Amino acid sequence: MNPTIELLQHHRSIRKYKTTSLTTEQIEAIVKSAQMASSSSHVQAYSVIGVTDSDVKRKLAVLSGNQPYVEESPLFLVWCADMYRLREACSLNETEMVAGTMENFITATVDVALAAQNAAIAAESMGLGIVYIGGIRSNPREVSELLQLPELVYPVFGMCVGVPDHDPGIRPRLPLQAVYHHNAYKHDGTVIRQQIAEYDQIMRQYYLARTKGSRDTTWSKEMADKYRQPSRIHMRGFLENQGFRFE
Repeated sequence: MNPTIELLQHHRSIRKYKTTSLTTEQIEAIVKSAQMASSSSHVQAYSVIGVTDSDVKRKLAVLSGNQPYVEESPLFLVWCADMYRLREACSLNETEMVAGTMENFITATVDVALAAQNAAIAAESMGLGIVYIGGIRSNPREVSELLQLPELVYPVFGMCVGVPDHDPGIRPRLPLQAVYHHNAYKHDGTVIRQQIAEYDQIMRQYYLARTKGSRDTTWSKEMADKYRQPSRIHMRGFLENQGFRFE
C-alpha cells in the first residue's frame, strides 16, 4: 500500500473545524487539483464558488437545512455544474449551443463530481478535513440567487473545508463483494440480501459505538427510511427554469 491509497482509505467526514483560515496557497492548490480531474471531451463543465464571508455562510447554512458546520467551516465551497461558460464559448464561434439536454446535464454533473473529489483528496493530503453538503439542493433557487448563478448553472453540492477539530473515525463501507462484479452484474437477490444482512450487523455496532448506545439502527433500515418517499422533487422544476431540458 502507498501513501495515496492510505489517504483514500482513511477518509472521514469532518463536521467540526478549528478557526484557522486557509491560506491563498492552500485554496489555489485545492482548486488546481480539482481542475486536473478527468473531464468529458475536455468541456470542464463546472465552476466552484469559495465562500468565506460570514454572513453568506450563515445564510447558506440555513438554506442547507440549518447545518451549523457550513457557517463554522473556514471555507465553504459550492460546486456548480456549468453549461453557461460553454454557451459563451459557442457564441464566440458564432454557434448557437444546444444547451439544456439530458446528456449535457449528465456531463456537467459528472464533471463537477469528479473535480470536487479531486479537491477533497487534495485538501485531505494537506491535513484538512471536508464534508459534502447535499443540503445545498434543498433550496436551490435561493442559493442560486444568493450566489448570483446565471442560467445553465446549478449548485450540485457544497463542501466544508478546514482544519479538523475532532476525529469521528472511519465509517464502514459495504463489503467489496457487494459492489464489485466481475465481467457482469451478479444480481442474485439471495446473495445480495445476505451481504446486506452481514453489513447491517457491522453498521449496527458502528452506530451503537458512535452514539454510546443511543442509536440502534442498521444500514438497510436507514436506506428504507430514506427511499420510502421522494426527495427534493422541486429539483426538476428548478433545473428546467435554469435552462436544462429533460425530454
